[in-house]
This record gives sequence, C-alpha cells and structure tokens, in this order.
Amino acid sequence: MEKIVTLIPSATEIVTFLGKKNSIVGRSHECDYPKDLNKIKKLTSPKINVEGTSGEIHKEITKILENSLSVYKVDVNELKKLNPDVVVTQAHCEVCAVSFSKVEEIVFNHLNKNTKIISLQPNTLNEVFDDIKRVAKGLNIDEITTKNLIKPLEERLESIKSKSLKKKKRTIACIEWIDPLMVAGNWIPEMVKISGGEDIFGKSGKDSHWVKFDEIQKYDPEVIIFLPCGYDIEKTKNEVENLFKKQNKWNVLNAFKNKEIYIVDGNQFFNRPGPRLLESLEIFAEIIHPELFNFNHNQIGWINFFNSK
Repeated sequence: MEKIVTLIPSATEIVTFLGKKNSIVGRSHECDYPKDLNKIKKLTSPKINVEGTSGEIHKEITKILENSLSVYKVDVNELKKLNPDVVVTQAHCEVCAVSFSKVEEIVFNHLNKNTKIISLQPNTLNEVFDDIKRVAKGLNIDEITTKNLIKPLEERLESIKSKSLKKKKRTIACIEWIDPLMVAGNWIPEMVKISGGEDIFGKSGKDSHWVKFDEIQKYDPEVIIFLPCGYDIEKTKNEVENLFKKQNKWNVLNAFKNKEIYIVDGNQFFNRPGPRLLESLEIFAEIIHPELFNFNHNQIGWINFFNSK
C-alpha cells in the first residue's frame, strides 16, 4: 500500500475525500478532520504559543519570519522511519504550515529519492478543485473516479449561486485576523459573491491584507464576519469581545447596530482549501441570506455574536 504523509489539514481532508485515508501514515499536528486520526503519527509542532491572543501570536510569528525561520518544527527522524511514498504539503502560506522549501530540503536530504512531493497552492475555488484533481493524479486515481467525486461539490456550488442571484447583494467584511486587523482574500471574496454578498475589502485570488478600523468605518459594511485563521468559534468570540471592549468605536457601525456581526469556525472551514469549502459556502449563504438558505450549520459552524451571550 502506498504510504502518504500530509503536512497541512486541507491535504489530509483531500486525501480522505479521495478515499485514501487508510494510506496516511503521518500528518501535521493541526490535522484533526476526519475525527479518527489519533493513531496517525503527528510529524509537526509549532514554535509559537498557539494559546496566546491574536496580538501575541502575530508578534511571535513576525519575529520568527524576520529571522528567516520556519514557524513549525518537523520530526525528521520519525518521518525517515515512515519513509513515505508521497508527501502532500503546501506552498501557499509560510504561516499556515511547514514552508514548501523546508519540505523540499527534508525530502531531498533524508528520504528516498523517489518520494513524490505534491504541493497545494490554491488562490481561488477553481484552483482548489484543480488541487484535488492534482492530488488524485499523484495518487494514481483515475480521472472518471475523481470527476464523479468532485461533481456533487460543483452542483452544490451552482445551486447556491443560482438562488442567490435573485437577491440584492449585501456588503460584507470578512475579518481573517483580529490584532492587527486583516481582511480575507484568496477564495473568500469569491465565496461571498456566490453566496449573495459583495466583499468590499478582499480581492478574489489575491492575498489577505491588513486594514485599519477607519477603512471599515468608511465603507460601513452591512455584515461583518470574523473568521480568524486557526481559531474556533469560542476563541474567536472571546477575542471579538475583548476587541469591542478595547475599541468601543465599533458600536458606530451599522453591522453592530443591526446585530449583523457573525463568528464562524475559521479553523474547521474557511481556512482549509479542500472539499469542506462547500460547507463554508453554505455557512456564508445562511448568514448573508437567511431567508433563502438553511443548511443547519447555525451553532455548529457559525453564531451571531449578539445572540451567543
């Protein structure tokens, strides 16, 4: 049986989606879906305190990257023991997982020369689908099987898109980091559009970028969605509560006045460019047009900040 190592959660989810979960012999410390991965060896660990606040985490990561170091450690000895045939990693973001250059260096220096590296680097939804196809090809899964697996995802996307087109687009701000403030880019603005919204800060296919509160106030979006990378609902809720206490100017925004501020599970959904982006799309649809959509993700994938106290 082919031995696979996945070094980012989206890789684990894609490999599982393609029916090859039993071939995974090693994973990153963040790979927690599907839930029954406990027996699979963890090969990475963070060099930062992931329990810190977003401000503390930002400072630690900035310091590490300024010194041209990786944010994550890899258990090279354990990786050598596993001796995988395939390593699925990413070249999208040095903060999200082990850097691609580091993985290349480890594979070249410590593993079999025939070990195959498959790198994910999506910026749009189409590129996420392309990555799934590329992983499938790398794992020798035939095109017809792959097409049949992806088709239901595409159908779910088109169903949401066709329904939302009938409604007036609502202005949306998607906050990907809290301290300092960052607005989401890449596939997020595209997903907002499909769900019936207009992302007024993020640019589809472009990197996320820092933003000042004054800019948010200037454009005064109808809906604000907090989806910090790596954060679950509870952690995000605590950070947003602290943000509003420290900066009480948020209450001048229409989204605040109209109780249209939402918290989603960025860790499990929006920040993982794999098959579950379709569930993320459903969450957006429920938030942006609740009169049209109900996929039962409320309280599981998202909450209204004001109704959660």
